[in-house]
Amino acid sequence: MAITAKFNGVFEAPPSIPKLRRVEKTARKSTITCFFGKKKDEFEHNKVHTTRRLAIGLASIALFGNTSIRVSLAEDNGFWLTGPLPVPSVNNKINNEETGTRSFLKKGIYIANIGTKGRMHRLKRYAFDLIALGDMIGQDTWNYIRKYLRLKSTFMYYDFDEVISAAPADDKKSLTELANRLFNNVEQLEDAVKKQNLPQTESYYADTTSILQEVMNRMA
Repeated sequence: MAITAKFNGVFEAPPSIPKLRRVEKTARKSTITCFFGKKKDEFEHNKVHTTRRLAIGLASIALFGNTSIRVSLAEDNGFWLTGPLPVPSVNNKINNEETGTRSFLKKGIYIANIGTKGRMHRLKRYAFDLIALGDMIGQDTWNYIRKYLRLKSTFMYYDFDEVISAAPADDKKSLTELANRLFNNVEQLEDAVKKQNLPQTESYYADTTSILQEVMNRMA
């Protein structure tokens, strides 16, 4: 047995290395492979790609073995799209009476049908997010503020419409008024941010946050 010395001059034997019987047995089982003139690296590369394609194929069979049933169920859940992005529409009077729309609306956004309760929860969450946006006002983040404001407000616009439609008759009027007050202020705020007018932005933001707090209370 070899003897090794430490730096302090004390000699001691190194610890014995345990035998790995299973590894040794596995190593003894060699496989003879013919490459037919191809380099080994090229063979291993093709082997990896073949294995990966096989795994993907098996996964596809497992997921879509019964394609007709699974696609049908997916189409019914509101999350599966089989064509172009649908253009949302509103059924309640929450648009701008002069323009017939809202200036802050973003196009090309898919808004999944998550049910009335889900939309109410999202309205509350996005109202909170827009209130938190005030920390960035006054900094050199005008483009970010405008994009964030438009994105959140677009979701809230279509969610509000669905919530109003599903609300009891006695609540529809008050919800519609709340939505219009919110989106009127958002339009003014979005325009002030677009112009990078700090005094107007701060003023409209203060008015908008109080309405956003009403939305959070109403959707609780």
